[in-house]
Amino acid sequence: MRADTTEGAGDTVTIPPGPKEGRLDPGLSVIVSERRQLINLAYRLLGSLADAEDVVQETYTRWYAMSRQRQEAVESPGGWLTTVASRICLDLLGSARARRESYVGEWIPEPLPDRAEWTGGRPGGTSADPSDPADRITLDESISMAFLVVLDAMTPAERVAFILHDVFCHSFAEVAEIVGRTPAACRQLASSARRRVRDSRAPATPAARRAGIVRAFRQAWEAKDIDALLGILDPDATVIADGGGQVDAVLRPIRGSEWIMRHAVDLIARAPELTILERTVNGQPGLVVQQDGVTVTVMAFEIADDRIRHVWAVRNPDKLRPWTAGPRH
Repeated sequence: MRADTTEGAGDTVTIPPGPKEGRLDPGLSVIVSERRQLINLAYRLLGSLADAEDVVQETYTRWYAMSRQRQEAVESPGGWLTTVASRICLDLLGSARARRESYVGEWIPEPLPDRAEWTGGRPGGTSADPSDPADRITLDESISMAFLVVLDAMTPAERVAFILHDVFCHSFAEVAEIVGRTPAACRQLASSARRRVRDSRAPATPAARRAGIVRAFRQAWEAKDIDALLGILDPDATVIADGGGQVDAVLRPIRGSEWIMRHAVDLIARAPELTILERTVNGQPGLVVQQDGVTVTVMAFEIADDRIRHVWAVRNPDKLRPWTAGPRH
């Protein structure tokens, strides 16, 4: 499980001339080469694209706050940026636990669209805009909603040690410098995190099969087909919704296929105008619910033994901005 850190399609950045006759500013060169890596890292650490953007912005602010002499004295600018960004994330993870206590209902990581679905994080943004961070997120296994939910249950130190070592291939000596613990302690943190991931992982299901099961769920939901829904849902399935106190959403998990079926049928009966679309959510087959052409819910799934085991429904408008900021391109 490794995060791809190479530049891919849509990641080319046009570099403006530097202040001296087109000469490239060394600091700008660092930004161009490292920004995508930092966005990938910060999103995995925080589960929020908006927060990841803020972290990267703050990281570069600190870089440019240094004199040119201090910048040139940094042996590895990329390593410096990674260290600073990781430490900012570590601090944010610590304070996030306190903030969650006042969060209304359940908290789910911010869902990411496929590149083709990205509408721009700012008004006027387009899928071809190289400043759009979602275009820089590598959609591999370490970005699935199921994986992010497991990460969210870890301690901040576990999460940082695991992501830096297992996903981004940093040595435990490097991790220790960031986390402020010994390499041996960081090794233990990563090992503990690894067990959490292993214990929670569902048996692998081929991508085409996952897509077929999500499609069958959508069709049964639209048709209010009780028997079909019960056949698709694991008997012990769970639905978790995140409205953030801004929109209606169940405040506690719904457990059991019977209760989930009843909730789904009741929802579609009360709002027959809803449009349910099959979309890629964090690199996996998912669903997007729209009302009057506006995305109001993004749903991610975990599938085991050909049945849906977990459903995460994000309704908090603040977490849906990548799905709603302007027309599709």
